[in-house]
Amino acid sequence: MNTPYQEALGRTLIERGRRERIVLVAVLFDGHDELETDESLDELARLIDTAGADEAGRMTQRRDRPDSAFYIGKGKAQELKELCLAVDADTVVFDNELAPAQQYNLEKLLGRTAIDRTAVILDIFAQNAHTLEGKAQVELALLRYRLPRLRRGVAGAMSQQGGGIGTRGPGETKLEVDRRRIQDRLSKLSRDLKDLGNTRNEQRKGRERSGLGSVAIVGYTNAGKSSLLNYLTRAGVLVENRLFATLDPTTRRLALPGGEPVLLSDTVGFVRRLPHALIESFKSTLEVAVVSDLLVHVVDATASDPQAQIDAVREVLKEIGAGNVPELVVFNKADLEPEGAAQMAAHLPGSVVISAVTGLGVPELLRTIGDRMRSITAVVELLIPYERGDIVAAVHREGEVVSTSNEEAGMRVRARLAGASVGRLSQFVVKP
Repeated sequence: MNTPYQEALGRTLIERGRRERIVLVAVLFDGHDELETDESLDELARLIDTAGADEAGRMTQRRDRPDSAFYIGKGKAQELKELCLAVDADTVVFDNELAPAQQYNLEKLLGRTAIDRTAVILDIFAQNAHTLEGKAQVELALLRYRLPRLRRGVAGAMSQQGGGIGTRGPGETKLEVDRRRIQDRLSKLSRDLKDLGNTRNEQRKGRERSGLGSVAIVGYTNAGKSSLLNYLTRAGVLVENRLFATLDPTTRRLALPGGEPVLLSDTVGFVRRLPHALIESFKSTLEVAVVSDLLVHVVDATASDPQAQIDAVREVLKEIGAGNVPELVVFNKADLEPEGAAQMAAHLPGSVVISAVTGLGVPELLRTIGDRMRSITAVVELLIPYERGDIVAAVHREGEVVSTSNEEAGMRVRARLAGASVGRLSQFVVKP
């Protein structure tokens, strides 16, 4: 990401044009077993592969609490240095979150870059953001993460700035200038995102005025959300077998089997311990889940621990205020894991098994979405004058017509309509 203050942000995980060699490190505390740690490290390995690096080795340590200086013990840190030399590693990545001081001490001891899981995820987001809003959101998260770590690499650059008439005296250190520049950039990005958020709110209000129900596809990264959106709506969203392939939300109109249309939106994928800075920066984008009528929660049936992924997604949904939105769990990739998907669905009543690639189970999914949407929409009666054919057309367009009958005063229509549509057509609603 080329910004005016790239030098203040520091290097990203990957120097483009070569793949770095990475050593992974994890610390096990009370309540964490080795299997859980191995799965987390395997996911971290997939993250660094997505970022463009290769795993060269890994190390774990069990501790009661993190070491204040190195997170791992000093002796273990020395072992880590020897491992890095043995495998010719460029960078060390901790699965745990490092404090700025711990990161600084590790880099000084190891003689190479030391980062944490959060930095890797931020780097992937920086590579995959393409829209103006997405780039601004990622840069804001990067700046918030790197600001307290700015002292890295500037130990020898603490001299005064320039000289001459009117500039003599203590002046500002380079570190202070860099911090001030980043703070200015943070303020500008926040203002820009606020303006973009206002535009998104106006677009959302316009969709709400249309009276169409809204469905958001959520799920763990690489669970198949974009594949499902493409299958249902031919949206043409990028689909790749890697983590965080798409960051920017896409909304398309979808006709359900009963004929009623809904707006179907894709969302950014979630992951275990998704950085808080990203959640804060992407709140305007994630708001599509908060204001939806139904969440289609896509789960990868081939994952080693699907329940852990479900819990991680629900934790993020709760953090952004979407914890109470109705949810429909969908086990995807049944073409690869048919028995496993069926067993998972059997333990979760109301869930659906599909394959977004072959279309297996998609008709049942659409019927289920239709049933769930009808259960949260009101059935109302309208008496529409015969000369108001436009209103009859609007009812058919925005809802599901249950029955019609002709009367002397006009056409009586029973239909399922969303709240916005009922409000707009209130003058034709027959009072009970």
